Amino acid sequence: MKRTAEVVLSIIGALVYGFLAIIGGAMVWLQNNRDVLEETVSDPEMNQENMLDIDMMMETMGTGGWLFLITAIIAIVIGIVSMVLFKGNKSPKLAGILLLVVGVISTIATAGAGIFGGVFYVIAGIMGLVRKPKNEINIDQY
Repeated sequence: MKRTAEVVLSIIGALVYGFLAIIGGAMVWLQNNRDVLEETVSDPEMNQENMLDIDMMMETMGTGGWLFLITAIIAIVIGIVSMVLFKGNKSPKLAGILLLVVGVISTIATAGAGIFGGVFYVIAGIMGLVRKPKNEINIDQY
């Protein structure tokens, strides 16, 4: 049985998680480059209180960026493993379970930012669990 639909949905989900990893990497890069961030939000009336807000924003952005980056990389790796398991119909049940778990956990871990990739992974996981192979009738048996 061909598992083309599951593989295609897994590829789309991995690409979405790749985009999330790029966003996370950009957030980490911005945290490490304070000058760039200060130039983008520069205001001539900037006082000490606003500078504390920028510090807190940078710290939060760095933490969130690392969370997005690590979650997305783990999701991409497990998605690739699932695609290999789907290819050739080696172990579609295991691949489906992996995709379901990763899709749900990554969506929760990123506070909803990974929902689009998670939806593709969950759909592919459900298809991997539900689809049954067709029964082939051998005429020589009769």
